[in-house]
Amino acid sequence: MDVQQHVKKVLIVLVGAFLNAIAMNFFLIPADVYASGFTGVSQLIFRISEDFLPFTVSTGITLLLLNIPVTILAWKKVGRSFTIYSFLSVFLMSFFLEVVPIYSFNDDILLNAVFGGVIAAVGVGLTLKWGASTGGLDIIAMILSRMKDKPVGTYFFALNAVIIVTAGLVFGWEKALYTLVTLYASTRVIDAIHTRHEKLTAMIVTKKGQAVKEAIHAKMVRGITSVPARGAFTGEDKEMLMIVITRYEMYDLERILKEADPNAFTNIVQTTGIFGFFRKD
Repeated sequence: MDVQQHVKKVLIVLVGAFLNAIAMNFFLIPADVYASGFTGVSQLIFRISEDFLPFTVSTGITLLLLNIPVTILAWKKVGRSFTIYSFLSVFLMSFFLEVVPIYSFNDDILLNAVFGGVIAAVGVGLTLKWGASTGGLDIIAMILSRMKDKPVGTYFFALNAVIIVTAGLVFGWEKALYTLVTLYASTRVIDAIHTRHEKLTAMIVTKKGQAVKEAIHAKMVRGITSVPARGAFTGEDKEMLMIVITRYEMYDLERILKEADPNAFTNIVQTTGIFGFFRKD
């Protein structure tokens, strides 16, 4: 990846983190509605410390601390580039949560829940589309998905259900129900920007098959099927590599191919379903 791409990616992560902080401090926190993922966990910890402990733990600092062990795990299981940008996203969001003042624009809880969810989702969607994540439960769900070969959404919903139930038991079920509204609004917007759960099949025709395979295996945990191919017009011997990925990995694959073989021809098609594992053994 060239310097210009790195700069663009950092700027996207910066904008995504800022939007998430705006959604939290202007809408969700003033309305006492909980976000998804580790951000929601951080909110819960802050509220519990505020109500039951002699000291308070800020949402931003808690978010950063929770993501440190997850970042170490992601470094080993997901990939270095993805992990670095994801942690940068978490760090920037924690910074903005501490710097941006908490301010309420409206007292209507429903409006705050919807607008907070939508604004946060735009930030998350942009970050995912450019090959990073907002950390926390996103990374945990991705790792579990790769281990068990089940949709990311299954784990993401299960992990967020713990936040909703905890919020309901400790602070009342009304807040928990409004949290569901936020999660629904966020999911719809994220799907519109970047569908995380959709599988794709990439068919790569290249004359540098070995180099492309090594580059993919170095950065992605996916199996590859190699098929001999020949150019119909030139008669040149080539190789077609078939690989099934999730949509959030498409950005990484594009970068890998540009570095390993800029002349490779790649056809991306949607995959309705698969049988068996699609990760590298």
